[in-house]
Amino acid sequence: MTKLTRADLEALPNYVPGRSAVDLARELGLPEAIKLASNEVPYGPLPGVVEAVTEAASGVHRYPDMGVVALRAALAERYEVAADRIATGCGSVALCEHLARATCLPGDEILYSWRSFEAYPIIAATTGATSVRVPNNTAHGHDLTAMAAAVTDRTRMILVCNPNNPTGTSIRRPDLDRFLDAVPDDVLVVLDEAYREFVTDPDVPDGLRTYGDRPNVVVLRTLSKAWGLAGLRVGFLVAQPEVAAAVRKVVTPFSTSAVAQAAALAALAQQEEMARRCGLVIAERDRLTEATRKLGFDVPESQANFIWLPLGGRSAEFGAACEARGVIVRPFPGDGVRVTVGTPAENDAFLAAAEAAAQV
Repeated sequence: MTKLTRADLEALPNYVPGRSAVDLARELGLPEAIKLASNEVPYGPLPGVVEAVTEAASGVHRYPDMGVVALRAALAERYEVAADRIATGCGSVALCEHLARATCLPGDEILYSWRSFEAYPIIAATTGATSVRVPNNTAHGHDLTAMAAAVTDRTRMILVCNPNNPTGTSIRRPDLDRFLDAVPDDVLVVLDEAYREFVTDPDVPDGLRTYGDRPNVVVLRTLSKAWGLAGLRVGFLVAQPEVAAAVRKVVTPFSTSAVAQAAALAALAQQEEMARRCGLVIAERDRLTEATRKLGFDVPESQANFIWLPLGGRSAEFGAACEARGVIVRPFPGDGVRVTVGTPAENDAFLAAAEAAAQV
């Protein structure tokens, strides 16, 4: 039979979403299961979001504002940048894909640390670019020295996830300063800061404030995490005007829906409540880190809304043991297990499952 799709995609792994808690509860005969696999914030939509969505839903027979003018203006005001430096999309991951399309031709290289966000190799492959993976250092973070050494004349884009997903590790300013100074001016450096709102370490730089004016730096942010809009998919980037304009050219038309735009505007008006909820997550993150270390797990310091258990070859087994107790975590076979910070009760359930799994 004639092959109708690209043969190289057969070797490409699928993006793996978190398992359905409803399905697991049904399978185990439980009233409910707990999902700590997808880095969602567990406290529901921010005030005003549901009302904004409801109102916007009455106009879904009309196309949304393709220019996303009101939302870009609100983001420009909040982050103190010009609106022509902003592009929006269907989550920050979509914008990462659009950046690859705007910068890379087949055979060009996209460089990133590994393990990092699992969508990066998919984005590189579907763009026709070559992935250059630089192994994480022994502390489960970016090896920036090795990454700088891996840059070639074919490198077009470098992805720096800070804090890193799935390990939660972060890069401090002196190290990032040196790295950015070492990268050629014609290579785009994308600072993926999807978890920026959970950062408490003062030495981890805010990419927008610290590096936003560098011509070859792009900063990615999302409203899916701290802002509670994971189900509506709204992300944005801040770049120099010509880079942002190029991205807006290749963005799928109307990909930021009217409902998503309305929800984002309502969420952005709730800065204080967003910060309060982040504080709850951070407190539980610290509690989970301490408790899992007491169970004997070598958990690195996290600056995100999840923790990382570097279990290597035991990762899949540990994930299955937690699921058997009604708790869904996210194993990365051969590397480790990512556990999203939930409510105190959800985290207690995970700790009980983890203690039982550790004794197997």
